[in-house]
Amino acid sequence: MNKFHSSLAPESRVVRREHFEESERSWQEISGLRIGLVGPLPPPAGGMANQTRQLAGLLQQAGAQVTLLQVNAPYQPAWIGRIKGVRAIFRLLPYLVGLWTSAKQVELFHVMSNSGWSWHLFTAPVIWIARLRHKPVVINYRGGEAEAFFARSFFWIRPSLKHVQAVIVPSAFLKNVFEKYGIKAIIVPNIINLERFSMSAGTGRSLKVPHIIVTRNLEPIYDIATAIHAFARVKTVMPTARLTIAGSGPERSALECLVTELKMAGSVQFTGRLENEAIATLYREADLMVNPSLVDNMPNSILEALASSVPVVSTHVGGVPFLVTHNRNALLVPPGEPVAMAEAMLAVLGDETMAMRLVEEGLESVQQYTWPRVRNRLLAVYRQVLAGH
Repeated sequence: MNKFHSSLAPESRVVRREHFEESERSWQEISGLRIGLVGPLPPPAGGMANQTRQLAGLLQQAGAQVTLLQVNAPYQPAWIGRIKGVRAIFRLLPYLVGLWTSAKQVELFHVMSNSGWSWHLFTAPVIWIARLRHKPVVINYRGGEAEAFFARSFFWIRPSLKHVQAVIVPSAFLKNVFEKYGIKAIIVPNIINLERFSMSAGTGRSLKVPHIIVTRNLEPIYDIATAIHAFARVKTVMPTARLTIAGSGPERSALECLVTELKMAGSVQFTGRLENEAIATLYREADLMVNPSLVDNMPNSILEALASSVPVVSTHVGGVPFLVTHNRNALLVPPGEPVAMAEAMLAVLGDETMAMRLVEEGLESVQQYTWPRVRNRLLAVYRQVLAGH
Protein backbone atom coordinates (compact mmCIF):
# COMPACT_ATOMS: atom_id res chain seq x y z
CA MET A 1 0.00 0.00 0.00
CA ASN A 2 1.34 3.38 -0.99
CA LYS A 3 0.58 6.08 1.54
CA PHE A 4 1.97 9.06 3.38
CA HIS A 5 1.87 8.56 7.14
CA SER A 6 0.57 11.57 9.05
CA SER A 7 2.07 12.63 12.33
CA LEU A 8 -1.15 14.40 13.41
CA ALA A 9 -2.59 13.03 16.64
CA PRO A 10 -5.84 11.02 16.28
CA GLU A 11 -7.69 13.46 18.50
CA SER A 12 -7.25 16.17 15.85
CA ARG A 13 -9.89 14.30 13.81
CA VAL A 14 -12.73 14.73 16.33
CA VAL A 15 -14.73 17.72 17.49
CA ARG A 16 -12.93 19.59 20.25
CA ARG A 17 -14.40 19.30 23.76
CA GLU A 18 -15.18 23.02 23.93
CA HIS A 19 -17.66 22.57 21.06
CA PHE A 20 -19.53 19.72 22.78
CA GLU A 21 -22.27 21.76 24.44
CA GLU A 22 -22.93 23.81 21.31
CA SER A 23 -23.14 20.61 19.26
CA GLU A 24 -25.64 19.11 21.72
CA ARG A 25 -27.85 22.20 21.45
CA SER A 26 -27.68 22.01 17.66
CA TRP A 27 -28.70 18.35 17.74
CA GLN A 28 -31.71 19.11 19.93
CA GLU A 29 -32.90 21.98 17.73
CA ILE A 30 -32.75 19.87 14.56
CA SER A 31 -34.71 17.06 16.24
CA GLY A 32 -38.31 17.10 15.03
CA LEU A 33 -37.73 19.72 12.32
CA ARG A 34 -39.71 18.89 9.17
CA ILE A 35 -37.52 19.52 6.12
CA GLY A 36 -38.32 19.06 2.43
CA LEU A 37 -34.94 18.19 0.89
CA VAL A 38 -34.88 18.59 -2.89
CA GLY A 39 -32.02 17.25 -5.00
CA PRO A 40 -30.58 14.43 -7.11
CA LEU A 41 -29.65 11.01 -5.77
CA PRO A 42 -27.25 8.38 -7.09
CA PRO A 43 -27.07 6.91 -9.61
CA PRO A 44 -25.15 8.58 -11.10
CA ALA A 45 -23.00 9.17 -8.03
CA GLY A 46 -21.95 12.76 -8.75
CA GLY A 47 -20.88 15.29 -6.15
CA MET A 48 -24.30 16.90 -5.63
CA ALA A 49 -26.11 13.55 -5.60
CA ASN A 50 -23.73 12.20 -2.96
CA GLN A 51 -24.10 15.35 -0.86
CA THR A 52 -27.91 15.13 -1.07
CA ARG A 53 -27.94 11.51 0.07
CA GLN A 54 -25.41 12.18 2.82
CA LEU A 55 -27.24 15.28 4.10
CA ALA A 56 -30.57 13.43 4.17
CA GLY A 57 -29.07 10.64 6.25
CA LEU A 58 -27.32 12.97 8.69
CA LEU A 59 -30.40 15.13 9.22
CA GLN A 60 -32.48 12.03 9.87
CA GLN A 61 -29.89 10.74 12.34
CA ALA A 62 -30.13 14.10 14.11
CA GLY A 63 -33.89 13.55 14.51
CA ALA A 64 -35.21 15.69 11.65
CA GLN A 65 -38.18 14.49 9.62
CA VAL A 66 -36.86 14.60 6.05
CA THR A 67 -39.13 14.43 3.02
CA LEU A 68 -36.80 13.66 0.12
CA LEU A 69 -37.87 14.92 -3.31
CA GLN A 70 -35.63 13.42 -5.98
CA VAL A 71 -35.14 15.51 -9.13
CA ASN A 72 -33.63 12.62 -11.11
CA ALA A 73 -36.14 9.93 -10.16
CA PRO A 74 -36.28 6.89 -12.48
CA TYR A 75 -38.67 7.21 -15.41
CA GLN A 76 -41.98 5.44 -15.09
CA PRO A 77 -42.33 3.44 -17.30
CA ALA A 78 -38.59 2.90 -17.86
CA TRP A 79 -38.78 2.95 -21.68
CA ILE A 80 -39.86 6.62 -21.56
CA GLY A 81 -36.23 7.45 -20.71
CA ARG A 82 -35.25 6.65 -24.30
CA ILE A 83 -37.52 9.34 -25.79
CA LYS A 84 -35.93 12.78 -25.59
CA GLY A 85 -38.24 15.71 -24.93
CA VAL A 86 -41.20 13.58 -23.83
CA ARG A 87 -39.23 12.01 -20.98
CA ALA A 88 -38.78 15.43 -19.30
CA ILE A 89 -42.56 15.72 -18.89
CA PHE A 90 -42.80 12.24 -17.35
CA ARG A 91 -40.23 13.24 -14.76
CA LEU A 92 -41.41 16.81 -14.18
CA LEU A 93 -45.12 16.17 -13.57
CA PRO A 94 -44.68 13.66 -10.69
CA TYR A 95 -42.04 15.98 -9.25
CA LEU A 96 -44.43 18.95 -9.21
CA VAL A 97 -47.18 16.86 -7.64
CA GLY A 98 -44.72 15.71 -4.97
CA LEU A 99 -43.71 19.29 -4.25
CA TRP A 100 -47.30 20.47 -3.89
CA THR A 101 -48.22 17.58 -1.61
CA SER A 102 -45.13 17.74 0.59
CA ALA A 103 -45.54 21.51 1.06
CA LYS A 104 -48.48 20.73 3.37
CA GLN A 105 -46.21 18.83 5.75
CA VAL A 106 -42.76 20.44 5.78
CA GLU A 107 -41.65 23.52 7.70
CA LEU A 108 -39.09 24.57 5.10
CA PHE A 109 -37.61 23.48 1.78
CA HIS A 110 -33.86 22.93 1.37
CA VAL A 111 -33.06 22.83 -2.36
CA MET A 112 -29.82 21.47 -3.81
CA SER A 113 -29.59 23.77 -6.83
CA ASN A 114 -27.45 23.99 -9.95
CA SER A 115 -27.03 26.01 -13.14
CA GLY A 116 -28.77 25.72 -16.49
CA TRP A 117 -32.01 23.87 -17.09
CA SER A 118 -31.71 22.29 -13.64
CA TRP A 119 -32.54 25.70 -12.16
CA HIS A 120 -35.53 26.36 -14.42
CA LEU A 121 -37.05 22.87 -14.21
CA PHE A 122 -36.42 21.93 -10.59
CA THR A 123 -35.37 24.91 -8.45
CA ALA A 124 -37.75 27.62 -9.67
CA PRO A 125 -40.87 25.42 -9.20
CA VAL A 126 -39.95 24.83 -5.53
CA ILE A 127 -39.70 28.56 -4.93
CA TRP A 128 -43.08 29.36 -6.49
CA ILE A 129 -44.91 26.43 -4.92
CA ALA A 130 -43.40 27.28 -1.52
CA ARG A 131 -44.55 30.87 -1.96
CA LEU A 132 -48.11 29.71 -2.68
CA ARG A 133 -47.96 27.40 0.35
CA HIS A 134 -46.32 30.03 2.59
CA LYS A 135 -43.23 27.93 3.29
CA PRO A 136 -39.65 29.31 3.45
CA VAL A 137 -36.98 28.15 1.00
CA VAL A 138 -33.24 27.69 1.48
CA ILE A 139 -31.40 27.47 -1.84
CA ASN A 140 -28.18 25.45 -1.56
CA TYR A 141 -26.51 26.57 -4.79
CA ARG A 142 -23.66 24.55 -6.27
CA GLY A 143 -21.80 24.25 -9.55
CA GLY A 144 -18.68 25.80 -11.02
CA GLU A 145 -20.52 27.32 -14.01
CA ALA A 146 -22.56 29.77 -11.92
CA GLU A 147 -20.82 32.88 -13.21
CA ALA A 148 -21.48 32.04 -16.87
CA PHE A 149 -25.05 30.99 -16.08
CA PHE A 150 -25.80 34.23 -14.24
CA ALA A 151 -24.24 36.33 -17.00
CA ARG A 152 -26.63 34.96 -19.60
CA SER A 153 -29.72 34.17 -17.53
CA PHE A 154 -29.91 36.40 -14.45
CA PHE A 155 -32.88 38.31 -15.91
CA TRP A 156 -34.86 35.06 -15.67
CA ILE A 157 -33.40 33.99 -12.30
CA ARG A 158 -33.92 37.24 -10.39
CA PRO A 159 -37.74 37.01 -10.01
CA SER A 160 -37.42 33.63 -8.28
CA LEU A 161 -34.52 34.65 -6.06
CA LYS A 162 -36.56 37.56 -4.69
CA HIS A 163 -38.77 35.01 -2.93
CA VAL A 164 -35.98 32.91 -1.40
CA GLN A 165 -35.43 33.30 2.34
CA ALA A 166 -31.74 32.26 2.27
CA VAL A 167 -29.05 31.29 -0.22
CA ILE A 168 -26.26 29.04 1.01
CA VAL A 169 -23.19 28.11 -1.00
CA PRO A 170 -20.31 25.73 -0.26
CA SER A 171 -17.48 28.12 -1.10
CA ALA A 172 -16.30 31.72 -1.06
CA PHE A 173 -16.05 31.47 -4.83
CA LEU A 174 -19.82 31.10 -5.22
CA LYS A 175 -20.48 33.64 -2.47
CA ASN A 176 -18.56 36.19 -4.55
CA VAL A 177 -20.55 35.31 -7.66
CA PHE A 178 -23.87 35.92 -5.90
CA GLU A 179 -22.69 39.13 -4.30
CA LYS A 180 -21.73 40.55 -7.71
CA TYR A 181 -25.45 40.42 -8.45
CA GLY A 182 -26.50 41.90 -5.11
CA ILE A 183 -27.58 38.58 -3.56
CA LYS A 184 -26.41 37.77 -0.05
CA ALA A 185 -25.06 34.23 0.27
CA ILE A 186 -23.98 32.31 3.37
CA ILE A 187 -21.15 29.77 3.25
CA VAL A 188 -22.13 26.30 4.49
CA PRO A 189 -19.41 23.90 3.32
CA ASN A 190 -19.73 20.45 1.81
CA ILE A 191 -19.70 17.57 4.28
CA ILE A 192 -16.87 15.05 4.34
CA ASN A 193 -17.17 11.74 6.18
CA LEU A 194 -13.81 11.42 7.91
CA GLU A 195 -14.68 7.97 9.21
CA ARG A 196 -14.94 6.68 5.65
CA PHE A 197 -11.97 8.48 4.15
CA SER A 198 -9.57 8.89 7.08
CA MET A 199 -6.37 6.86 7.10
CA SER A 200 -5.51 4.41 9.86
CA ALA A 201 -2.39 5.32 11.81
CA GLY A 202 0.81 3.50 11.00
CA THR A 203 0.45 3.13 7.25
CA GLY A 204 3.70 3.58 5.47
CA ARG A 205 4.72 4.81 2.06
CA SER A 206 6.62 3.23 -0.79
CA LEU A 207 7.18 4.90 -4.14
CA LYS A 208 8.72 1.98 -6.00
CA VAL A 209 5.48 1.93 -7.98
CA PRO A 210 3.92 5.41 -7.63
CA HIS A 211 0.13 5.23 -7.84
CA ILE A 212 -1.61 8.34 -9.21
CA ILE A 213 -5.40 8.60 -9.29
CA VAL A 214 -8.02 10.79 -10.97
CA THR A 215 -11.54 10.59 -9.51
CA ARG A 216 -13.62 12.81 -11.79
CA ASN A 217 -16.27 11.93 -14.36
CA LEU A 218 -15.10 11.47 -17.92
CA GLU A 219 -16.60 14.67 -19.29
CA PRO A 220 -15.02 17.54 -21.25
CA ILE A 221 -15.11 20.02 -18.34
CA TYR A 222 -12.88 17.74 -16.27
CA ASP A 223 -10.19 17.54 -18.98
CA ILE A 224 -8.93 14.04 -18.15
CA ALA A 225 -6.84 14.13 -21.35
CA THR A 226 -4.49 16.71 -19.82
CA ALA A 227 -3.94 14.43 -16.81
CA ILE A 228 -3.11 11.55 -19.16
CA HIS A 229 -0.60 13.66 -21.10
CA ALA A 230 0.93 14.81 -17.80
CA PHE A 231 1.16 11.21 -16.63
CA ALA A 232 3.02 10.30 -19.83
CA ARG A 233 5.67 12.87 -18.86
CA VAL A 234 5.82 11.52 -15.33
CA LYS A 235 6.53 8.04 -16.70
CA THR A 236 9.64 9.26 -18.49
CA VAL A 237 11.07 10.00 -15.02
CA MET A 238 9.27 7.26 -13.05
CA PRO A 239 8.76 4.37 -15.50
CA THR A 240 6.95 2.17 -12.94
CA ALA A 241 4.26 4.77 -12.20
CA ARG A 242 0.65 3.77 -12.77
CA LEU A 243 -2.54 5.79 -13.21
CA THR A 244 -6.08 4.85 -12.15
CA ILE A 245 -8.99 6.85 -13.58
CA ALA A 246 -12.18 6.30 -11.57
CA GLY A 247 -15.24 7.71 -13.25
CA SER A 248 -17.63 7.25 -16.14
CA GLY A 249 -18.84 9.47 -18.92
CA PRO A 250 -18.98 10.14 -22.67
CA GLU A 251 -15.24 10.72 -23.03
CA ARG A 252 -14.17 7.21 -22.06
CA SER A 253 -13.63 5.81 -25.57
CA ALA A 254 -11.61 8.83 -26.69
CA LEU A 255 -9.50 8.71 -23.52
CA GLU A 256 -8.83 4.98 -23.94
CA CYS A 257 -7.70 5.67 -27.52
CA LEU A 258 -5.39 8.41 -26.23
CA VAL A 259 -3.83 6.01 -23.72
CA THR A 260 -3.27 3.47 -26.51
CA GLU A 261 -1.69 6.11 -28.78
CA LEU A 262 0.71 7.05 -25.97
CA LYS A 263 1.58 3.36 -25.52
CA MET A 264 0.53 3.34 -21.87
CA ALA A 265 -2.25 0.74 -21.91
CA GLY A 266 -0.39 -1.37 -19.37
CA SER A 267 0.01 1.53 -16.94
CA VAL A 268 -3.44 3.17 -17.04
CA GLN A 269 -6.60 1.59 -15.64
CA PHE A 270 -10.16 2.81 -16.21
CA THR A 271 -12.31 1.50 -13.38
CA GLY A 272 -15.60 3.09 -14.34
CA ARG A 273 -17.73 4.66 -11.63
CA LEU A 274 -16.92 3.40 -8.12
CA GLU A 275 -19.31 3.32 -5.19
CA ASN A 276 -18.42 4.99 -1.90
CA GLU A 277 -16.58 2.13 -0.22
CA ALA A 278 -14.63 1.29 -3.36
CA ILE A 279 -13.56 4.90 -3.87
CA ALA A 280 -12.40 5.09 -0.25
CA THR A 281 -10.28 1.97 -0.85
CA LEU A 282 -8.80 3.57 -3.96
CA TYR A 283 -7.70 6.62 -1.96
CA ARG A 284 -6.04 4.34 0.59
CA GLU A 285 -3.96 2.84 -2.22
CA ALA A 286 -2.95 6.17 -3.79
CA ASP A 287 0.20 8.28 -3.58
CA LEU A 288 -1.21 11.33 -5.42
CA MET A 289 -4.59 12.61 -6.59
CA VAL A 290 -4.81 14.83 -9.66
CA ASN A 291 -7.78 17.11 -10.39
CA PRO A 292 -7.41 18.45 -13.98
CA SER A 293 -10.79 20.20 -14.30
CA LEU A 294 -11.39 23.28 -16.43
CA VAL A 295 -14.44 24.40 -14.41
CA ASP A 296 -15.03 23.65 -10.74
CA ASN A 297 -16.64 24.84 -7.55
CA MET A 298 -15.81 22.83 -4.43
CA PRO A 299 -14.89 19.34 -5.65
CA ASN A 300 -15.56 16.58 -3.14
CA SER A 301 -12.72 14.60 -4.70
CA ILE A 302 -10.21 17.09 -3.27
CA LEU A 303 -11.79 16.91 0.19
CA GLU A 304 -11.79 13.12 0.02
CA ALA A 305 -8.12 13.06 -0.92
CA LEU A 306 -7.18 15.47 1.87
CA ALA A 307 -9.10 13.37 4.40
CA SER A 308 -7.36 10.24 3.12
CA SER A 309 -3.85 11.68 3.54
CA VAL A 310 -3.32 11.83 -0.22
CA PRO A 311 -1.41 14.83 -1.63
CA VAL A 312 -3.29 16.82 -4.27
CA VAL A 313 -2.29 18.46 -7.53
CA SER A 314 -5.16 20.48 -9.02
CA THR A 315 -5.87 23.10 -11.62
CA HIS A 316 -6.27 26.66 -10.37
CA VAL A 317 -9.90 27.16 -11.49
CA GLY A 318 -13.22 28.34 -10.07
CA GLY A 319 -13.61 27.62 -6.39
CA VAL A 320 -10.51 25.42 -6.04
CA PRO A 321 -8.22 28.27 -4.81
CA PHE A 322 -10.83 29.00 -2.12
CA LEU A 323 -10.72 25.37 -1.05
CA VAL A 324 -6.95 24.79 -1.01
CA THR A 325 -3.91 27.05 -0.99
CA HIS A 326 -1.00 26.55 -3.35
CA ASN A 327 2.07 25.06 -1.69
CA ARG A 328 0.24 24.80 1.63
CA ASN A 329 -2.22 21.92 1.34
CA ALA A 330 -2.04 21.30 -2.43
CA LEU A 331 -0.11 22.28 -5.53
CA LEU A 332 -2.12 24.33 -8.04
CA VAL A 333 -1.35 24.62 -11.76
CA PRO A 334 -2.96 26.39 -14.73
CA PRO A 335 -5.69 24.43 -16.55
CA GLY A 336 -4.94 22.62 -19.79
CA GLU A 337 -1.16 22.61 -19.30
CA PRO A 338 0.22 19.05 -19.04
CA VAL A 339 3.82 20.20 -18.66
CA ALA A 340 3.06 22.28 -15.56
CA MET A 341 0.88 19.49 -14.20
CA ALA A 342 3.60 16.88 -14.71
CA GLU A 343 6.18 19.08 -13.01
CA ALA A 344 3.90 19.47 -9.97
CA MET A 345 3.22 15.72 -9.87
CA LEU A 346 6.94 14.94 -9.97
CA ALA A 347 7.62 17.56 -7.30
CA VAL A 348 5.25 15.82 -4.88
CA LEU A 349 6.31 12.28 -5.71
CA GLY A 350 10.00 13.18 -5.54
CA ASP A 351 10.03 15.24 -2.36
CA GLU A 352 9.06 13.40 0.84
CA THR A 353 9.19 16.56 2.95
CA MET A 354 6.88 18.49 0.63
CA ALA A 355 4.45 15.58 0.41
CA MET A 356 4.28 15.24 4.20
CA ARG A 357 3.67 18.96 4.61
CA LEU A 358 0.82 18.90 2.10
CA VAL A 359 -0.72 15.88 3.81
CA GLU A 360 -0.59 17.32 7.32
CA GLU A 361 -1.89 20.73 6.27
CA GLY A 362 -4.63 19.01 4.27
CA LEU A 363 -5.74 16.92 7.24
CA GLU A 364 -5.92 20.01 9.41
CA SER A 365 -7.88 22.07 6.87
CA VAL A 366 -10.44 19.35 6.17
CA GLN A 367 -11.72 19.42 9.76
CA GLN A 368 -14.01 22.35 8.96
CA TYR A 369 -16.01 20.09 6.64
CA THR A 370 -17.03 17.54 9.29
CA TRP A 371 -20.74 17.15 10.04
CA PRO A 372 -20.70 18.60 13.60
CA ARG A 373 -19.26 21.88 12.30
CA VAL A 374 -21.37 22.03 9.14
CA ARG A 375 -24.47 21.12 11.16
CA ASN A 376 -24.03 24.17 13.39
CA ARG A 377 -23.79 26.49 10.38
CA LEU A 378 -26.77 24.89 8.69
CA LEU A 379 -28.89 25.06 11.83
CA ALA A 380 -28.10 28.77 12.18
CA VAL A 381 -29.54 29.30 8.68
CA TYR A 382 -32.63 27.22 9.44
CA ARG A 383 -33.16 29.12 12.68
CA GLN A 384 -32.86 32.48 10.91
CA VAL A 385 -35.20 31.49 8.09
CA LEU A 386 -37.90 30.09 10.36
CA ALA A 387 -37.75 33.06 12.72
CA GLY A 388 -37.99 35.56 9.86
CA HIS A 389 -40.77 33.69 8.12
